[in-house]
Amino acid sequence: MLSCGALVRVHARPGKEHEVERLLRDAVRMVNEETWTETWFGLRIDCVTFGMFDAFDDPAARRANLSGAMVGRLLARSDELFVRPPTVEKVDVLAAKLPARIDRF
Repeated sequence: MLSCGALVRVHARPGKEHEVERLLRDAVRMVNEETWTETWFGLRIDCVTFGMFDAFDDPAARRANLSGAMVGRLLARSDELFVRPPTVEKVDVLAAKLPARIDRF
């Protein structure tokens, strides 16, 4: 059962919006290999703000995700792509509705 999550927000540097979008679209392949990540979304919040939302069964899975390859890739390009470092908010999942069948990208 999903009990916790992580919400990451990033603000693209001017002219880097398409690269940030591509980074998030490509990230789904990496996330699909993470056995601990139950649900993941790459998000566009507005024209320069992007994000990721992940949900997990327990805090140990969230810790594994936050120290995993995708976050490392994001941080490695942080100075190049973002106006400030990503913000990471640890959240508790209070309720969720998920489809019986989830299509993978």
